[in-house]
Parts: sequence; C-alpha cells; structure tokens
Amino acid sequence: MGTSENAASGGRGAAVPKEVDYANYFCTYSFLYHQKEMLSDRVRMDAYFNAVFENKHHFKDKVVLDVGAGSGILAIWSAQAGAKKVYAVEATKMSEHARALVKANNLDHIVEVIEGSMEDINLPEKVDVIISEWMGYFLLRESMFDSVICARDRWLKPTGVMYPSHARMWMAPIRTGIVEQKAGDYQSAMGDWHNFVDETKAFYGVDMSTLAKPFAEEQRKYYLQTSLWSNLHPHQVIGTAGIIMEIDCLTATVADIEKVSSKFSLSITMENTKLCGFGGWFDVHFRGRSEDPAEHEIELTTAPSVDYCTHWGQQVFLLNPPTHVSQGDELSVNFLMSRSKENHRLMEVELGCEIQKHSGKLIAPFKNKYYIE
Repeated sequence: MGTSENAASGGRGAAVPKEVDYANYFCTYSFLYHQKEMLSDRVRMDAYFNAVFENKHHFKDKVVLDVGAGSGILAIWSAQAGAKKVYAVEATKMSEHARALVKANNLDHIVEVIEGSMEDINLPEKVDVIISEWMGYFLLRESMFDSVICARDRWLKPTGVMYPSHARMWMAPIRTGIVEQKAGDYQSAMGDWHNFVDETKAFYGVDMSTLAKPFAEEQRKYYLQTSLWSNLHPHQVIGTAGIIMEIDCLTATVADIEKVSSKFSLSITMENTKLCGFGGWFDVHFRGRSEDPAEHEIELTTAPSVDYCTHWGQQVFLLNPPTHVSQGDELSVNFLMSRSKENHRLMEVELGCEIQKHSGKLIAPFKNKYYIE
C-alpha cells in the first residue's frame, strides 16, 4: 500500500543511489492518484480487509508494524481490529496524508506514522504482527520484499506473524494476438530506421548504417523482449499452470529471492492452437503461522479471471514466432529470474522450453531473454 526502501547493495543487481531510487521509484507512490489506483483494486482491498477482520485474534491488543504504509489504510484497519499500537512506516511524503487520515479517523492515539526507510528507522519495541502490501508486478518486481525481510529480522517477535504469510509465483502457456502486433511494430520501426539512414546520407552526407545493429537490438528489446502487462482471459490460457516458486514470508531470505531458478512441466489442454508465449502471475495467502494459525485463511490471487481484474494483471512473455501445439503436448520449462544489473528493482528473465508432442516427437528447444521493467 506504499513504499519502504531497499538498501541491500549486496544483492544481485545494482542498488542505485538513494536520490536516483527516489526519483525513479518512490516518487510515484507519493502521489494520491497512484494510491487511489491501488485503493480502488477491489481484489486487493477485499483480501486485506478480510484477512484482518476475520482474524482479529492476531491484532487484538497486539503491536503491529505496517511496512510501506502508503495512505495508512492497513494501519487503520489494524487499529480498528483491536491493535493497541501500530507503527506505520512510509518512505515518502505520503506519510503526511497518512497522518492526516489517521487523525481524521480518530486513531492517532494508536497509530504512529513514521516517515523514513524501514532500513534506517528505529522502533521502541518489538512487534507481534508485520503487515505489508509489498507485491510488485510478477510478485518480485520493485524488490520491496527486501524491506519486509529487514523489518521481520529486526523487529518481529519470535512468536510474531506475517501478513501475508506465504506467496507463490505461477506460469502457464498462452495464446494471444499481441505477438503478431508487436512483431509488426518491430518491423515498422526497422523500416523507419532504414529510411532514416538513406535520407541522412542523401541530404547530409553522413552514413548512419553502422548503428543499425545496436538500433535493432534496442528495438527488439522494447517490442519483443520486454514483458507486457496484460489482463488475460482464462480462454487465453492453453494449458496447465505450474508453480515457479513458493515463499514462506516468515523464513525467506534476500538470497532466496534475488535469483529465482525453477524447472517445471506444463501440459497443453487445447486442440490445435498456437503457443504465443507464457503468462505469469502470483497469489499470496494469509495463514498466520503453524503455532498460531489464522482462523480464516484468505487468498489474494492475480490469476486470469472473468470476474475480476487487479492492477497487477499478468505478465506476458511473448514467443516470436509462435509454435503450433495441441492437446497432450508436454512442455519442459527452465526459468531463471534475476535482478537487473543496472537496477535491483527491475528483473531479467531467461526462459527455456522443450516441447514433446503427444506423438512422442521432440521439437527443437528454444531459449529467450526478457525484461520486466
């Protein structure tokens, strides 16, 4: 619901300077229009609301820490559920709006809003609950979970609970017309480049053709290798979904999430169709902990659905050109996601796949690189 700050410079991918990080990442969350977009996501809001108010025993007379508090709504709900003290930590000036909102709801005697990064602030006591909405696109983009891990290791009591407590990343084969559109956009961009080279040489006497290869690489990355936000319809999913990774928020480390490597199998369930790429999504669960479980477990899922759409949507990794597949074909997928070398909040994905036709024939494997930006 807001932001904290990742100071883990030792992770894979560069931790950019604080002022650059603020300009590129944090500043977006300091605007009310962006908070409104997240607060208008009913799937997101209902899941957190139900998780808190259907499990009041985790909050009644407890000390709560809200990491990346944003507008402060999770801190407010925690107080309304009976918490005796709530620390709401927010890295941006949104903290001023959160403070005003807390006061307007007559909870300033319980909720203390603290402006600062989670890695830098100090609390006067340990907490019983850490609540946070830290999930980015495809779960891990933005690397905010680092700050939640930092908060947990520094401030959560040994008997404390995490809200959410668990998370999973999913992937499934899909069909989509976007792949042809993006391929056409790429070809159009290259056509424009060749016209530009010809005109520059004809009118100005400078041959720009030596830059054709880096320009093509740049445009290919933009049009064909950058993952897309999409609101997939379930009918676009042409096979089974596989779990890439499961996270226990109580025990996960930064090392566990800075590089995600997984091998899994998918089955095509649709007759005579095109494999146009892969769709990725996530879910999180509010289960409490084994010694202190939730009375009512709540799930927040961003899977393709006809009934809802979250602001996260799904991430689409296009396959160009598409491959013909049919029911019974088996896909063996190798997945590797690591943090961008230039910016630890962005992700790079290597996706390899081998297809075994239901006839037994093996299709030549492919391996592509993608960027989650």
